[in-house]
Amino acid sequence: MSIFHRFLTGLHDAAYIWREEMKQVFKDEGVLIFFIIVPIIYPLLYSWIYNNEVVREVPVVVVDDSHSGLSRELVRKLDASADVKILCHAADMDEAKSLVSRQLAKGIYYIPSDFATRLNRMEQATLGVYCDMSLMLSYKAIYQTAINVTQYMGAEIQKKLSGKYTVREEQIQTRPLDFQDVPMFNPQGGYGTFVIPAVLMLIFQQTLVLGIGLGAGTARENSPYGDLVPIHPAYSGIYRIVCGKALCYIMIYMVMGAYLTMVVPRIFSFVAMVKAWDLFCLMLPYLLACVFFGMTVSCLVRYRENVMLLMVFISLPLLFLTGVSWPQSAIPGVWQGVSWLFPSTFGARAFVRMNTMGATLSDVVPEVRYLWIQAAAYFGMACLVYGHQLRESRKHAG
Repeated sequence: MSIFHRFLTGLHDAAYIWREEMKQVFKDEGVLIFFIIVPIIYPLLYSWIYNNEVVREVPVVVVDDSHSGLSRELVRKLDASADVKILCHAADMDEAKSLVSRQLAKGIYYIPSDFATRLNRMEQATLGVYCDMSLMLSYKAIYQTAINVTQYMGAEIQKKLSGKYTVREEQIQTRPLDFQDVPMFNPQGGYGTFVIPAVLMLIFQQTLVLGIGLGAGTARENSPYGDLVPIHPAYSGIYRIVCGKALCYIMIYMVMGAYLTMVVPRIFSFVAMVKAWDLFCLMLPYLLACVFFGMTVSCLVRYRENVMLLMVFISLPLLFLTGVSWPQSAIPGVWQGVSWLFPSTFGARAFVRMNTMGATLSDVVPEVRYLWIQAAAYFGMACLVYGHQLRESRKHAG
Protein backbone atom coordinates (compact mmCIF):
# COMPACT_ATOMS: atom_id res chain seq x y z
CA MET A 1 0.00 0.00 0.00
CA SER A 2 1.45 3.33 -1.04
CA ILE A 3 2.03 6.19 1.40
CA PHE A 4 -0.55 8.33 -0.38
CA HIS A 5 -3.15 5.56 -0.17
CA ARG A 6 -2.46 5.06 3.53
CA PHE A 7 -2.76 8.80 4.06
CA LEU A 8 -6.18 8.85 2.35
CA THR A 9 -7.30 5.84 4.39
CA GLY A 10 -6.18 7.49 7.60
CA LEU A 11 -7.92 10.72 6.62
CA HIS A 12 -11.11 8.80 5.85
CA ASP A 13 -10.96 6.99 9.20
CA ALA A 14 -10.31 10.23 11.10
CA ALA A 15 -13.30 11.81 9.36
CA TYR A 16 -15.43 8.82 10.35
CA ILE A 17 -14.31 9.12 13.99
CA TRP A 18 -15.02 12.86 13.90
CA ARG A 19 -18.51 12.21 12.56
CA GLU A 20 -19.27 9.57 15.19
CA GLU A 21 -17.93 11.77 17.98
CA MET A 22 -20.00 14.70 16.76
CA LYS A 23 -23.11 12.47 16.79
CA GLN A 24 -22.38 11.37 20.33
CA VAL A 25 -21.92 14.98 21.46
CA PHE A 26 -25.32 16.04 20.19
CA LYS A 27 -27.03 12.86 21.43
CA ASP A 28 -25.68 13.18 24.97
CA GLU A 29 -27.62 15.82 26.94
CA GLY A 30 -24.93 16.07 29.61
CA VAL A 31 -22.17 16.75 27.08
CA LEU A 32 -24.36 19.30 25.30
CA ILE A 33 -24.95 21.11 28.59
CA PHE A 34 -21.22 21.47 29.26
CA PHE A 35 -20.24 22.16 25.65
CA ILE A 36 -22.99 24.62 24.74
CA ILE A 37 -25.34 25.66 27.56
CA VAL A 38 -22.85 26.27 30.38
CA PRO A 39 -20.34 28.29 28.29
CA ILE A 40 -23.20 30.48 27.07
CA ILE A 41 -25.19 30.98 30.29
CA TYR A 42 -22.57 30.88 33.05
CA PRO A 43 -20.38 33.75 31.78
CA LEU A 44 -23.48 35.91 31.35
CA LEU A 45 -24.62 35.16 34.90
CA TYR A 46 -21.18 35.71 36.41
CA SER A 47 -20.59 38.93 34.47
CA TRP A 48 -24.06 40.23 35.34
CA ILE A 49 -23.44 39.67 39.05
CA TYR A 50 -20.18 41.65 38.95
CA ASN A 51 -21.25 44.18 36.35
CA ASN A 52 -21.57 46.92 38.98
CA GLU A 53 -17.84 46.48 39.67
CA VAL A 54 -18.02 47.96 43.19
CA VAL A 55 -20.49 47.76 46.06
CA ARG A 56 -22.25 50.81 47.48
CA GLU A 57 -24.15 51.55 50.67
CA VAL A 58 -22.74 48.61 52.64
CA PRO A 59 -24.71 48.42 55.93
CA VAL A 60 -22.56 49.06 59.01
CA VAL A 61 -23.50 49.28 62.69
CA VAL A 62 -21.87 51.86 65.02
CA VAL A 63 -20.96 51.41 68.67
CA ASP A 64 -20.34 54.92 70.02
CA ASP A 65 -19.00 54.82 73.57
CA SER A 66 -17.73 58.38 73.30
CA HIS A 67 -21.09 60.16 72.85
CA SER A 68 -19.26 63.36 71.95
CA GLY A 69 -19.57 65.98 69.25
CA LEU A 70 -16.43 64.67 67.54
CA SER A 71 -17.71 61.09 67.49
CA ARG A 72 -21.05 62.23 66.04
CA GLU A 73 -19.19 64.22 63.37
CA LEU A 74 -17.16 61.13 62.52
CA VAL A 75 -20.34 59.03 62.18
CA ARG A 76 -21.96 61.66 59.93
CA LYS A 77 -18.94 61.68 57.61
CA LEU A 78 -18.87 57.88 57.47
CA ASP A 79 -22.56 57.80 56.61
CA ALA A 80 -22.11 60.49 53.95
CA SER A 81 -19.65 58.34 52.00
CA ALA A 82 -20.85 56.50 48.90
CA ASP A 83 -19.68 53.05 50.00
CA VAL A 84 -21.05 52.83 53.55
CA LYS A 85 -24.50 53.27 55.10
CA ILE A 86 -24.86 53.52 58.87
CA LEU A 87 -27.59 51.01 59.64
CA CYS A 88 -28.06 51.81 63.32
CA HIS A 89 -26.34 52.52 66.65
CA ALA A 90 -25.84 49.52 68.92
CA ALA A 91 -25.67 49.71 72.69
CA ASP A 92 -22.55 47.54 72.92
CA MET A 93 -20.33 45.21 70.91
CA ASP A 94 -22.40 42.14 71.73
CA GLU A 95 -25.47 43.67 70.10
CA ALA A 96 -23.38 44.79 67.11
CA LYS A 97 -21.89 41.31 66.67
CA SER A 98 -25.40 39.86 66.79
CA LEU A 99 -26.45 42.11 63.90
CA VAL A 100 -23.41 41.03 61.88
CA SER A 101 -23.98 37.34 62.61
CA ARG A 102 -27.54 37.70 61.32
CA GLN A 103 -26.16 39.40 58.16
CA LEU A 104 -28.15 42.57 58.85
CA ALA A 105 -24.84 44.45 58.88
CA LYS A 106 -21.52 43.72 57.21
CA GLY A 107 -19.24 45.47 59.68
CA ILE A 108 -18.85 47.43 62.89
CA TYR A 109 -17.35 50.85 63.63
CA TYR A 110 -16.33 51.06 67.28
CA ILE A 111 -15.62 54.50 68.78
CA PRO A 112 -13.97 54.12 72.21
CA SER A 113 -15.00 56.18 75.22
CA ASP A 114 -11.75 58.19 75.22
CA PHE A 115 -12.04 59.20 71.56
CA ALA A 116 -12.82 62.90 72.11
CA THR A 117 -10.68 63.11 75.25
CA ARG A 118 -7.56 61.96 73.45
CA LEU A 119 -8.17 64.32 70.53
CA ASN A 120 -8.66 67.27 72.87
CA ARG A 121 -5.38 66.37 74.58
CA MET A 122 -3.63 66.43 71.20
CA GLU A 123 -3.15 62.65 71.37
CA GLN A 124 -3.84 60.06 68.72
CA ALA A 125 -7.32 58.55 68.89
CA THR A 126 -8.43 55.29 67.27
CA LEU A 127 -11.46 54.01 65.40
CA GLY A 128 -12.06 50.27 65.63
CA VAL A 129 -13.11 48.63 62.36
CA TYR A 130 -14.58 45.11 62.40
CA CYS A 131 -15.44 43.60 59.00
CA ASP A 132 -17.17 40.52 57.69
CA MET A 133 -14.38 38.91 55.66
CA SER A 134 -16.69 36.49 53.85
CA LEU A 135 -17.10 39.07 51.07
CA MET A 136 -13.97 40.95 50.05
CA LEU A 137 -15.87 43.73 48.30
CA SER A 138 -17.74 44.64 51.50
CA TYR A 139 -14.53 44.49 53.51
CA LYS A 140 -12.84 46.82 51.03
CA ALA A 141 -15.69 49.34 51.14
CA ILE A 142 -15.87 49.41 54.96
CA TYR A 143 -12.14 49.56 55.56
CA GLN A 144 -11.25 52.10 52.88
CA THR A 145 -14.10 54.39 53.95
CA ALA A 146 -12.77 54.38 57.51
CA ILE A 147 -9.25 55.17 56.27
CA ASN A 148 -10.38 58.03 54.04
CA VAL A 149 -12.69 59.65 56.61
CA THR A 150 -10.21 59.47 59.50
CA GLN A 151 -7.44 60.90 57.31
CA TYR A 152 -9.71 63.75 56.27
CA MET A 153 -10.71 64.53 59.86
CA GLY A 154 -7.10 64.36 60.96
CA ALA A 155 -6.13 66.85 58.27
CA GLU A 156 -8.93 69.21 59.33
CA ILE A 157 -7.79 69.08 62.96
CA GLN A 158 -4.23 69.80 61.84
CA LYS A 159 -5.38 72.88 59.95
CA LYS A 160 -7.14 74.29 63.02
CA LEU A 161 -4.09 73.79 65.20
CA SER A 162 -1.46 74.92 62.70
CA GLY A 163 -2.07 78.66 63.06
CA LYS A 164 -1.57 79.19 59.32
CA TYR A 165 -3.32 82.04 57.59
CA THR A 166 -3.54 80.98 53.94
CA VAL A 167 -5.03 77.97 52.22
CA ARG A 168 -1.70 77.13 50.65
CA GLU A 169 0.03 77.09 54.02
CA GLU A 170 -2.64 74.77 55.37
CA GLN A 171 -2.20 72.43 52.39
CA ILE A 172 1.56 72.27 52.93
CA GLN A 173 1.04 71.70 56.67
CA THR A 174 -1.35 68.77 56.22
CA ARG A 175 0.16 67.31 53.06
CA PRO A 176 3.78 68.42 52.62
CA LEU A 177 4.47 65.70 50.03
CA ASP A 178 1.68 65.65 47.49
CA PHE A 179 0.92 62.59 45.38
CA GLN A 180 -1.59 61.53 42.79
CA ASP A 181 -3.14 58.05 42.92
CA VAL A 182 -3.62 56.69 39.39
CA PRO A 183 -5.11 53.14 39.22
CA MET A 184 -3.58 51.40 36.20
CA PHE A 185 -5.68 49.16 33.93
CA ASN A 186 -8.64 49.32 36.37
CA PRO A 187 -9.52 53.00 36.90
CA GLN A 188 -12.81 52.34 38.70
CA GLY A 189 -11.20 49.79 41.03
CA GLY A 190 -13.83 47.23 40.04
CA TYR A 191 -13.78 43.53 40.82
CA GLY A 192 -15.22 42.40 37.51
CA THR A 193 -12.67 44.19 35.35
CA PHE A 194 -9.69 42.31 36.72
CA VAL A 195 -11.18 38.89 37.50
CA ILE A 196 -13.74 38.24 34.73
CA PRO A 197 -11.14 37.70 31.94
CA ALA A 198 -9.41 35.00 34.00
CA VAL A 199 -12.76 33.41 34.87
CA LEU A 200 -13.72 33.28 31.18
CA MET A 201 -10.52 31.40 30.32
CA LEU A 202 -11.09 29.02 33.22
CA ILE A 203 -14.68 28.40 32.09
CA PHE A 204 -13.29 27.59 28.63
CA GLN A 205 -10.97 24.91 30.02
CA GLN A 206 -13.27 23.43 32.66
CA THR A 207 -16.36 23.04 30.46
CA LEU A 208 -14.27 21.51 27.69
CA VAL A 209 -12.68 18.96 30.02
CA LEU A 210 -16.03 18.20 31.67
CA GLY A 211 -17.70 17.61 28.31
CA ILE A 212 -14.91 15.34 27.07
CA GLY A 213 -14.91 13.44 30.37
CA LEU A 214 -18.67 12.94 30.30
CA GLY A 215 -18.45 11.59 26.77
CA ALA A 216 -15.69 9.18 27.80
CA GLY A 217 -17.72 8.03 30.81
CA THR A 218 -20.71 7.38 28.57
CA ALA A 219 -18.59 5.32 26.16
CA ARG A 220 -17.27 3.20 29.01
CA GLU A 221 -20.71 2.66 30.55
CA ASN A 222 -22.15 1.58 27.19
CA SER A 223 -19.33 -0.89 26.55
CA PRO A 224 -19.71 -4.41 28.00
CA TYR A 225 -16.05 -4.39 29.08
CA GLY A 226 -15.82 -0.72 29.97
CA ASP A 227 -13.71 0.06 26.90
CA LEU A 228 -13.19 3.64 25.80
CA VAL A 229 -12.31 2.77 22.20
CA PRO A 230 -14.93 0.74 20.26
CA ILE A 231 -13.98 -2.14 18.01
CA HIS A 232 -14.30 -0.85 14.47
CA PRO A 233 -11.96 -0.84 11.44
CA ALA A 234 -11.75 2.96 11.56
CA TYR A 235 -10.44 2.80 15.14
CA SER A 236 -7.29 0.98 14.11
CA GLY A 237 -4.74 3.76 14.49
CA ILE A 238 -3.88 5.86 17.52
CA TYR A 239 -3.31 9.10 15.61
CA ARG A 240 -6.58 8.65 13.71
CA ILE A 241 -8.49 8.30 16.98
CA VAL A 242 -6.85 11.28 18.67
CA CYS A 243 -7.07 13.56 15.63
CA GLY A 244 -10.65 12.57 14.78
CA LYS A 245 -11.93 13.17 18.31
CA ALA A 246 -9.88 16.34 18.74
CA LEU A 247 -11.26 17.80 15.50
CA CYS A 248 -14.79 17.48 16.88
CA TYR A 249 -13.94 19.35 20.08
CA ILE A 250 -11.88 21.97 18.25
CA MET A 251 -14.73 22.80 15.87
CA ILE A 252 -17.19 23.29 18.72
CA TYR A 253 -14.86 25.32 20.92
CA MET A 254 -13.63 27.57 18.17
CA VAL A 255 -17.13 29.04 18.27
CA MET A 256 -17.42 28.97 22.07
CA GLY A 257 -13.96 30.49 22.46
CA ALA A 258 -14.86 33.41 20.19
CA TYR A 259 -18.03 33.93 22.20
CA LEU A 260 -16.24 33.86 25.57
CA THR A 261 -13.34 36.13 24.65
CA MET A 262 -14.94 38.57 22.22
CA VAL A 263 -18.70 38.70 22.81
CA VAL A 264 -19.11 38.46 26.60
CA PRO A 265 -16.69 41.32 27.50
CA ARG A 266 -18.42 43.61 25.00
CA ILE A 267 -21.92 42.74 26.20
CA PHE A 268 -21.06 44.03 29.69
CA SER A 269 -18.70 46.78 28.52
CA PHE A 270 -15.65 45.28 30.22
CA VAL A 271 -12.23 46.41 29.08
CA ALA A 272 -11.35 44.68 25.78
CA MET A 273 -8.09 45.92 24.26
CA VAL A 274 -6.85 42.72 22.62
CA LYS A 275 -6.49 42.70 18.84
CA ALA A 276 -8.11 39.97 16.76
CA TRP A 277 -4.89 38.52 15.36
CA ASP A 278 -3.16 38.51 18.75
CA LEU A 279 -6.19 36.83 20.28
CA PHE A 280 -6.16 34.14 17.57
CA CYS A 281 -2.45 33.46 18.14
CA LEU A 282 -3.13 33.00 21.84
CA MET A 283 -6.34 30.99 21.61
CA LEU A 284 -5.03 28.49 19.05
CA PRO A 285 -2.41 26.89 21.34
CA TYR A 286 -4.72 27.33 24.33
CA LEU A 287 -7.52 25.47 22.56
CA LEU A 288 -5.20 22.65 21.48
CA ALA A 289 -3.68 22.37 24.95
CA CYS A 290 -7.13 22.22 26.59
CA VAL A 291 -8.43 19.65 24.09
CA PHE A 292 -5.50 17.25 24.48
CA PHE A 293 -5.44 17.85 28.25
CA GLY A 294 -9.14 16.95 28.38
CA MET A 295 -8.59 13.84 26.27
CA THR A 296 -5.78 12.73 28.55
CA VAL A 297 -7.86 13.26 31.68
CA SER A 298 -10.88 11.52 30.10
CA CYS A 299 -9.00 8.23 29.97
CA LEU A 300 -9.00 8.26 33.77
CA VAL A 301 -12.78 8.61 33.91
CA ARG A 302 -14.56 5.37 34.68
CA TYR A 303 -18.02 6.82 35.31
CA ARG A 304 -19.66 10.01 34.13
CA GLU A 305 -19.81 11.52 37.61
CA ASN A 306 -16.08 11.17 38.26
CA VAL A 307 -15.00 14.00 35.99
CA MET A 308 -17.46 16.41 37.64
CA LEU A 309 -16.17 15.57 41.10
CA LEU A 310 -12.61 16.11 39.93
CA MET A 311 -12.81 19.24 37.77
CA VAL A 312 -15.45 21.17 39.74
CA PHE A 313 -13.46 20.63 42.94
CA ILE A 314 -10.26 22.13 41.52
CA SER A 315 -11.91 25.09 39.74
CA LEU A 316 -11.41 27.57 42.59
CA PRO A 317 -7.79 26.50 43.31
CA LEU A 318 -7.03 26.88 39.60
CA LEU A 319 -8.36 30.45 39.66
CA PHE A 320 -6.00 31.29 42.54
CA LEU A 321 -3.08 29.55 40.80
CA THR A 322 -3.45 31.79 37.74
CA GLY A 323 -2.02 34.65 39.81
CA VAL A 324 -4.93 36.98 39.01
CA SER A 325 -7.07 36.93 42.16
CA TRP A 326 -4.04 36.06 44.32
CA PRO A 327 -0.57 37.56 43.66
CA GLN A 328 1.67 35.22 41.71
CA SER A 329 4.66 36.27 43.83
CA ALA A 330 2.84 35.06 46.96
CA ILE A 331 2.21 31.54 45.58
CA PRO A 332 4.71 28.97 46.97
CA GLY A 333 7.11 27.45 44.45
CA VAL A 334 5.61 23.98 44.78
CA TRP A 335 2.15 25.23 43.87
CA GLN A 336 3.52 27.30 41.03
CA GLY A 337 4.99 24.08 39.66
CA VAL A 338 1.60 22.39 40.00
CA SER A 339 -0.06 25.29 38.14
CA TRP A 340 2.18 24.68 35.10
CA LEU A 341 0.30 21.42 34.50
CA PHE A 342 -2.89 23.27 33.57
CA PRO A 343 -3.38 25.30 30.38
CA SER A 344 -5.60 27.80 32.24
CA THR A 345 -2.58 29.12 34.15
CA PHE A 346 -0.76 30.51 31.11
CA GLY A 347 -3.94 31.15 29.11
CA ALA A 348 -5.50 33.32 31.82
CA ARG A 349 -2.30 35.26 32.49
CA ALA A 350 -1.75 36.02 28.82
CA PHE A 351 -5.39 36.92 28.16
CA VAL A 352 -5.58 39.28 31.15
CA ARG A 353 -2.42 41.06 30.05
CA MET A 354 -3.59 41.37 26.45
CA ASN A 355 -7.26 42.11 27.09
CA THR A 356 -7.02 44.35 30.18
CA MET A 357 -3.50 45.78 30.10
CA GLY A 358 -3.13 46.29 26.36
CA ALA A 359 -0.17 43.93 25.91
CA THR A 360 0.68 42.73 22.42
CA LEU A 361 1.53 39.23 21.29
CA SER A 362 5.25 39.94 21.68
CA ASP A 363 4.67 40.75 25.37
CA VAL A 364 3.20 37.32 26.14
CA VAL A 365 5.62 35.18 24.13
CA PRO A 366 6.62 33.06 27.17
CA GLU A 367 3.00 32.18 27.95
CA VAL A 368 2.24 31.35 24.31
CA ARG A 369 5.38 29.23 24.11
CA TYR A 370 4.40 27.30 27.24
CA LEU A 371 0.93 26.69 25.79
CA TRP A 372 2.45 25.21 22.62
CA ILE A 373 4.67 23.01 24.78
CA GLN A 374 1.63 21.87 26.75
CA ALA A 375 -0.30 21.20 23.55
CA ALA A 376 2.54 19.01 22.22
CA ALA A 377 3.05 17.25 25.56
CA TYR A 378 -0.63 16.50 26.10
CA PHE A 379 -0.98 15.37 22.47
CA GLY A 380 1.75 12.82 23.12
CA MET A 381 0.13 11.76 26.39
CA ALA A 382 -3.27 11.46 24.70
CA CYS A 383 -1.73 9.20 22.06
CA LEU A 384 -0.15 7.04 24.76
CA VAL A 385 -3.30 6.62 26.83
CA TYR A 386 -5.51 6.05 23.79
CA GLY A 387 -2.98 3.51 22.53
CA HIS A 388 -3.34 1.67 25.83
CA GLN A 389 -7.15 1.85 25.54
CA LEU A 390 -6.95 0.50 21.98
CA ARG A 391 -4.89 -2.47 23.11
CA GLU A 392 -7.34 -3.17 25.94
CA SER A 393 -10.26 -3.12 23.47
CA ARG A 394 -8.46 -5.57 21.17
CA LYS A 395 -7.65 -7.83 24.12
CA HIS A 396 -11.31 -7.97 25.16
CA ALA A 397 -12.42 -8.57 21.57
CA GLY A 398 -9.94 -11.39 21.14
